[in-house]
Amino acid sequence: MGNVNLPTPVALAGGAICLLGGYLFGVLTGPDTSTRSTATVASFDVGSGRLCLSGDGVKDQDGIDEQGRLCGTWRRPDTSGTPRTGDRFRFVTLHGGSTASGGDQPVTVIYGDVVR
Repeated sequence: MGNVNLPTPVALAGGAICLLGGYLFGVLTGPDTSTRSTATVASFDVGSGRLCLSGDGVKDQDGIDEQGRLCGTWRRPDTSGTPRTGDRFRFVTLHGGSTASGGDQPVTVIYGDVVR
């Protein structure tokens, strides 16, 4: 069997097509991306890091409680201040797993910061 050499442009085009195909496959079959929302801080517990948000920004979120609030553990940048009740808060959420004591309850993690 002899060696077959592809011209460089053909090899580069083939590689680009493979990368593009992989990207499109990932976009179409991957998880939905989070969108940033803005809500109002309903409460924040400094000790546990539990943050509850309310308002129009939480209406379409998963994990709303019976009072119409989205509550979860707050993860934040090091530069952010402590939220106070009534502050506007820009955030994204992640849901998954379950709590050790809550059994099948999903864990909600809120990433975001107070809008200044």
